[in-house]
Amino acid sequence: MHAAVCALLAVWALPRGLAGILSSTKLPGANVSDQTEKRHPGAGRVPLSTYRLQLNHKFTFRDAAEIVPYLAELGVSDLYASPYLQARPGSMHGYDITNHEALNPEIGTEEEHTRMTSLLREHGMGHLLDIVPNHMGIAAGANPWWNDVLENGPSSPYSTYFDIDWHPYKVELEHKVLLPVLGGQYGEVLEKGELKLVFEEGRFHIDYYETRFPCAPGPTAAVLRLALERLDHGLGEEHPARMELESIVTALERPPARRRTDPQSVAERRREKTVTQRRLQALYGASPEVRRALDTAVAEYNGTPGDPHSFDRLDALLEDQAYRLAFWRVAAEEINYRRFFDVNDLAGVRVEQGEVFQATHRLILRLVREGKVTGLRIDHPDGLFHPRDYLRDLQVETVGVDGKERFYVLVEKILTGDEALPEDWPVAGTVGYEFMNRVNGLFVAGGSEGAMDLIFRRFARERVSFPDLVYEKKRLILDSSLVSELTVLTTMLGRISERNRRSRDFTVGLLHDALREVIACFPVYRTYIDAFAGAVSDRDRAYVEHAVRLARRRNPAVSRSLFEFVRSVLLLRWPDGLDEAAREEHARFVMKFQQLTG
Repeated sequence: MHAAVCALLAVWALPRGLAGILSSTKLPGANVSDQTEKRHPGAGRVPLSTYRLQLNHKFTFRDAAEIVPYLAELGVSDLYASPYLQARPGSMHGYDITNHEALNPEIGTEEEHTRMTSLLREHGMGHLLDIVPNHMGIAAGANPWWNDVLENGPSSPYSTYFDIDWHPYKVELEHKVLLPVLGGQYGEVLEKGELKLVFEEGRFHIDYYETRFPCAPGPTAAVLRLALERLDHGLGEEHPARMELESIVTALERPPARRRTDPQSVAERRREKTVTQRRLQALYGASPEVRRALDTAVAEYNGTPGDPHSFDRLDALLEDQAYRLAFWRVAAEEINYRRFFDVNDLAGVRVEQGEVFQATHRLILRLVREGKVTGLRIDHPDGLFHPRDYLRDLQVETVGVDGKERFYVLVEKILTGDEALPEDWPVAGTVGYEFMNRVNGLFVAGGSEGAMDLIFRRFARERVSFPDLVYEKKRLILDSSLVSELTVLTTMLGRISERNRRSRDFTVGLLHDALREVIACFPVYRTYIDAFAGAVSDRDRAYVEHAVRLARRRNPAVSRSLFEFVRSVLLLRWPDGLDEAAREEHARFVMKFQQLTG
């Protein structure tokens, strides 16, 4: 094999007849774009064999281009690439995207990407790209959207891009994002001097080792007030430098509150921030007196280890931010943004919103329309709010509403047992985990199962039922890694229960336990109920009924009415007299429930 290639070979041997069926299937309509005809070279193409390349700073577009002729000689029909949009600096895998609107500069330039895709076309090869619609990387201060949210809270234009609960059960987190990033308890980290206030280029930041957090402009007025107190006495009240600093402080103290999200207030906050930042930087560079006073104020804010009260000012500044820094161990219970499973550095994106879909797919769709990308592999579609609608939107944006041929799309869908891929998903199929599982079975001597079980029982000195083991481990995850997500669902279900006299007596603890039990008994990864349309398929109904029935059997002491209530909610059996707002809240709960069960 070629020495420069670090890759996984995946062969797709589709019969010609099947390829024709996949490419000619008509797509159901959707409502993402008014453009109804978007033809491109990739429409109808079906790969016959793919070769996966893991791209990063050690294997770039240039390296990939060099081996295209070699791959063609192997008989590979399509180059299959890992995600290569801009990711966290140093990322080796690319699934922690920080900017959907740019290629990863560590992997190469637009010109180098064009050369690679041009060589693929010259050799009659296609290009399958792995994309990540469910989440974004937010570590190390590298995500500009996330940084804007941390600085501006609900008033950020990106506050709805991420799946954040701005009204969590813990009132101290109202309109804040919990950031479980500290290596120890907040107070200890603060008083050790590990959190540093930094002034740079006209604005303030909080540094925690290699991670930088923004400071909202308003709270930093207190820092400048202290700088005014520390100004040399030679600068009288009429001195231009003092007057300019006082004017900047006044401007910072009067911005609209972060909770005001109307367009006028948001625009005013952003405008005033830019102007005051520019003025402060100019003043800092022009006046040695102001520079000394501001540096002194920053040093006082950063405190002195061993003197706890010297950190009071910095503590107050941090309390006035749209985020709350916390010990990483509190993430499981109190984190209030959806993650990729329990990975704190990967925040869930609300791609179900049209604006977010366009912002996260603009570059990808351009590459598709230019014929540089001829197929897409969708990472973790089950994390999406509504996978089917997302996949339909994707097809509309590539082949158009009236497209006679599908664009080639694969999904990383985990199928359990004999579970089938939903028929209404406009995709060519899965990435093949279930196929690999069956192939691997060829290398397992099934007749030796009894002997292996006997060895295990002798070693462990216990007899374990596999279904019981799965159930217990699901409960363990819900009680540890994903307890916060379960708490969010419990809060939503509690609001629903309060609306009906037959369910209002269910306590938060009972609802929490009932949800945990139903999820732990779920027989598949997730269901695909369209709660807003009020549509429940027979298959999904059967899965919910199975989970509730098994949960009730495992918990005979729990009131039957509690599980009946959960089942009714999940199957959209609306109570009498439910208004439109209550139905929408009910539907949103069901959709969020489905995002968690996996």
